[in-house]
Amino acid sequence: MSAVVADTHAAVWLLFSPQKLSADAFAALNGAVEAGESIYLASISLVEVAYLAEKGRLSNEVLERLVGELLRPDGALTVVPLDIPIALAMHSIPRVDVPEMPDRVIAATASYLGLPLVTRDLRIQSTAAVSTIW
Repeated sequence: MSAVVADTHAAVWLLFSPQKLSADAFAALNGAVEAGESIYLASISLVEVAYLAEKGRLSNEVLERLVGELLRPDGALTVVPLDIPIALAMHSIPRVDVPEMPDRVIAATASYLGLPLVTRDLRIQSTAAVSTIW
């Protein structure tokens, strides 16, 4: 299996509730790890987890563990900064298909990297602009 990009929920579920992942999603994420490849995480996903922890919708443990995994030198998770090329790649993600800005950034990250996005989000799955796994 090759590297993949994980949507926010997919990364959180991988760490805390892997049973919530579909069989294909788990296989893609686990396959990347077993192959020594990265599971990429858009930086906006880290911001989203921090925001949800701040609002009390996620526990601080989720944020702490996610950051811990991102900081582990041998960890599978790798954060992808939001930069100019990814901002420009958002133009390839039709707003009519994926109207929420954070979701468009996540999809644009996968598109820019040329990797499939592990996501349960039906709006992202519906666009032909990015390959998805669920």
